[in-house]
Amino acid sequence: MAHRLLVRRIWTLSSKEIRCLPASIAASKSFSSSLQPFTARVSLLSPSHTCPHPFRRLVSFNVQDNEDFTERVINSQLPVLIDFHAQWCGPCKILGPRLEKAVAKQKGRVAMAKVDIDDHTDLAIEYGVSAVPTVIAMRGGDVVDQFVGIKNDDELESFVSKIIGQ
Repeated sequence: MAHRLLVRRIWTLSSKEIRCLPASIAASKSFSSSLQPFTARVSLLSPSHTCPHPFRRLVSFNVQDNEDFTERVINSQLPVLIDFHAQWCGPCKILGPRLEKAVAKQKGRVAMAKVDIDDHTDLAIEYGVSAVPTVIAMRGGDVVDQFVGIKNDDELESFVSKIIGQ
């Protein structure tokens, strides 16, 4: 499981983050941990990894499992928007980038978690998701607001601003 999470992390690295990886990893065609020196593996996993362009908090992240959801959403110090979506959902594909844009404008004052309902049916049931896209806002582990369906950019920005208290 840890290997699968590491592979997902490497797969979703941005080009800025790749430039910050040690040369032995960034140039490597294979990310097999058995072929890399221990220090290279540690630097990839370590949050204290030094780089001229330090890792910034990602605008959004995909929830991996229930433990990840608890750690990164429920226990988050920031307000979190949870985008319940599905790969087959056309409106989800329209809303997702718009929502990410609205969250990015807040410059780190809010996080966004993406939950695929087909992969995490238990979370969808727990939060009463009956249609997608559904967006739920949480602050301090409590649901504070939500909506279902598509909203225009102004409505999304207003929703996000309200969540962070502006």
